[in-house]
Amino acid sequence: MVIDYAEVGRRMAKRRKELSLKQREVCEMVDANYKYISNLETGRSVPSLEMVMKLCKALDTTPDYLLLGTDTGQDRDTDRQLFEKISRLSPKEKRLIGGIIDLLGEN
Repeated sequence: MVIDYAEVGRRMAKRRKELSLKQREVCEMVDANYKYISNLETGRSVPSLEMVMKLCKALDTTPDYLLLGTDTGQDRDTDRQLFEKISRLSPKEKRLIGGIIDLLGEN
């Protein structure tokens, strides 16, 4: 598998802008200098695995999205919304929802 680091940088910049973050804010969040973050976003530098993980946390995204572009975040938002709704249910309602999910998974 070949990773296109120019694309990684574009996804990184896109996600940063979606969150209304400035490059300098991301720098502070991941403890990196401005030039390095700029170089990552333009594909001139390759991030370490540790930096990828820091960026994912700072940008509230996944390595799949940053490196491969396969997770758009929409599923993650849906999962989060479902979790919040389910967490407010009673234990009996949670078991019922679990049974419904089991039935759906059999298809």
